[in-house]
Amino acid sequence: MANISVLTGDVVGSQRIEDKQALSHALDEGLSLLQKALGARSDRYRGDGFQIAVPDPSQAMLAAILMRAALIRHSPSRSDLWDARIAVAIGEGRLPVTNHFSDAQEEAFVLSGRRLDLLGDSPDRLAIVTSAQDDDDHLALLTRFADDVVSHWSRFSAEVVSLSLLYQESQQQLAKRLGRAQPTINRRLVAARWPLIRDYLEYMQKALGGVSA
Repeated sequence: MANISVLTGDVVGSQRIEDKQALSHALDEGLSLLQKALGARSDRYRGDGFQIAVPDPSQAMLAAILMRAALIRHSPSRSDLWDARIAVAIGEGRLPVTNHFSDAQEEAFVLSGRRLDLLGDSPDRLAIVTSAQDDDDHLALLTRFADDVVSHWSRFSAEVVSLSLLYQESQQQLAKRLGRAQPTINRRLVAARWPLIRDYLEYMQKALGGVSA
């Protein structure tokens, strides 16, 4: 059985969010984006919970960052930001049919679910675990740094990073796409610590692509 990546997550403080319909729309948009961009399959549960299976393990952290960015960019205000805790696991598994994840009990699903339970007891919002446990310590440490960066994004930073990851366009092209001036795009990328996030994702893509079953 081949390795896949599984992301299990839930929205932070969802009980306090009044506009449940807008939140549901943001979740659905993020999941749909991952389906189109990465061939992912997904399911939602308990209203604010979700699980995502990505066929290519090397794209696991890209999926997690894009999902968090989708929530942050759709937040209702600068002072009321939406976000999610996401536990990423790399391990054996099969891609289940979308919206039918309840019977998925392979290694990657179990690892991801257990790791999310541990996230609930910490301030962290992003974590990774793999079936090759020797890799976990340094990947986990790098991910904690990336998590801290993402946790301080504004709606505008999340938007511009998300588009940069999806389209790999120049700042001038992004400015045209968003109807903004190029210096504005540059400021938002600087605020988002874009070079660090880009380098982190490139490193993790190589590292996770080499995790053996």
